[in-house]
Amino acid sequence: MPTTPTVPYLPFARPTLTAHMAEAVSETLLSHWIASGPQVQAFESALSQYHGSRPTRVFTSATAALEVALQVCGIGATAGGSADDEVITSAMTFFSVGNMIEKSAARTVFVDCDLVTRNIDLDQVERAITPRTRAIVPTHFGGLPCDMDRLGQIAARHKLRVIEDAALAIGSSWHGRRIGAFGDIATFSFHPNKNMTTIEGGAAIFADEAEARRAEVLRFHGIVKQADGTRDVAVAGGKFNLSDVSARLGLTQLPHLDNWCELRRQRVADYMELLSLHADALGLMLPAAANPGEPDGHSWNMFCILLPLASMTISRKQFMDEMARRQIGTGLSYEAMHLTTLFRGKGHHEGEFPNAERIGRETVTLPLFPTMSRADVERVAGAVVDILRAAC
Repeated sequence: MPTTPTVPYLPFARPTLTAHMAEAVSETLLSHWIASGPQVQAFESALSQYHGSRPTRVFTSATAALEVALQVCGIGATAGGSADDEVITSAMTFFSVGNMIEKSAARTVFVDCDLVTRNIDLDQVERAITPRTRAIVPTHFGGLPCDMDRLGQIAARHKLRVIEDAALAIGSSWHGRRIGAFGDIATFSFHPNKNMTTIEGGAAIFADEAEARRAEVLRFHGIVKQADGTRDVAVAGGKFNLSDVSARLGLTQLPHLDNWCELRRQRVADYMELLSLHADALGLMLPAAANPGEPDGHSWNMFCILLPLASMTISRKQFMDEMARRQIGTGLSYEAMHLTTLFRGKGHHEGEFPNAERIGRETVTLPLFPTMSRADVERVAGAVVDILRAAC
């Protein structure tokens, strides 16, 4: 009997990789200089240039970059600060943010997010500030920048550091300025599901060269070389240095970043066109399109919808399973951070941050990457509508 043809699997994220990129990585491997070296230096220089010539250091992950950024700022008992230090962040963020604040031995102070943008609620940030507050860590959700003008004003008024969780926002901009090209410290991710990749990796962009140099010491054991060639350690560091192999891949990816962001915006426009026709009737909530007057400022790392669970006869898991049956991958972005076991153990509970909790319950991430076609989006949107029509 003839076999029934199947449609190809469409993942929710896929890095763009070419033969040229593979050749560049192979060339670096065959050079035998594969740990941190000239490719790391070249990648840091290229990232710095992309972000307005700001001091830049690369790391093994955005999580490592955030951990070191907190240390550089002296926040928390492990970095010369105090266990009474408070860091304000959104309850709607990836686990790494809360984890690194806790690892610094500071106190994580959550606030809610906006339901549509998923970005931190700055009114709540202002109300959460106390004499113990040392920093604010906003997450640019999905690549959509927070209100950086107001955030900067709040931080300046209260003399606070701002460490931007820009893991999803490489290529995003605020009022014509790239995220990372202004402000205090911004941390980026180069995981394969981000807009560009180094396989695993991250970066921190600094406003101050002295802080960048301190980060460089902290990412490699705290080692400082002496004039006679010996080494010393004055502060406990970690080991977060990126390899030359990863850096070489990053160097081949960065020149394509802006074009890839534009292709993402085109596919998002397709999603918006196709899903908005049915959103009201189905009770489907779409993400915020972009900041007003700046359609090109959103780098669109993710496209996250909120399901109308209250009116559905199936669960979110069943919805995602049905998408998988149709060979379409989906993801969850994100769970509400304050409801993890870690933070429940610190007294957090349901009902504190209703927007973050609703997003955590209802969110589903749909496929989005530069090599998708409009036909791919039509296939995904059609599946979403068909499943919801049957389930509502």
